[in-house]
Amino acid sequence: MAGRFITFEGIEGVGKSTQVRLAADYLRARSIDVVVTREPGGTPLAEAIRRLVLEPQGEAVDAVSELLLMFASRAVHLGNLVEPALARGAWVLCDRFTDATEAYQGGGRGVPLEHIRALERIAQRGRRPDLTLLLDLPVGQAMERSRQRGGQNDRFESEQSAFFERVRAGYLAILEREPARVRRLDASGPVEQVAQAVRELLGPLAGGAE
Repeated sequence: MAGRFITFEGIEGVGKSTQVRLAADYLRARSIDVVVTREPGGTPLAEAIRRLVLEPQGEAVDAVSELLLMFASRAVHLGNLVEPALARGAWVLCDRFTDATEAYQGGGRGVPLEHIRALERIAQRGRRPDLTLLLDLPVGQAMERSRQRGGQNDRFESEQSAFFERVRAGYLAILEREPARVRRLDASGPVEQVAQAVRELLGPLAGGAE
């Protein structure tokens, strides 16, 4: 079976990490080689760049610097982990990819889309997801889930609701533009209900209906 590149997207609090883990369990039960990863990050060097992006650095990180760091991490991640895994026939499940960059740095920060597209061409060399699952929630509900989860907020999690409204709008614009690749899932239900919806989309790609 050919490798597949599946990405999971959405704002903070929608449950992406949980659904990535459950999807991996489902595919492994079907004897599929699965690699679970995330962006920014995924390899030691890419994770080091992730820390630069997410952790307060004691000095300003403007939108352009943030964008360049994201694509530096992505280039490392693709070259050292994603492409080798796909080449051997594995499925790669990735928590965020370039749609997140368009939504967060484009929609949230206001970076022009043409800048994102130019770096995408350089860093990705044509690699795009086979399927993107957009877990969607109203911003207020997602932020409440994040608050209940607790823990230390990173630079993005510390943003206000207006920022996440712009990010969500960015995601929904991608969905409208690419409905064949991006599939919206209502993330408001119980974890198992969302997981079943994920399995229904992955099943045909894995060789059968779910």
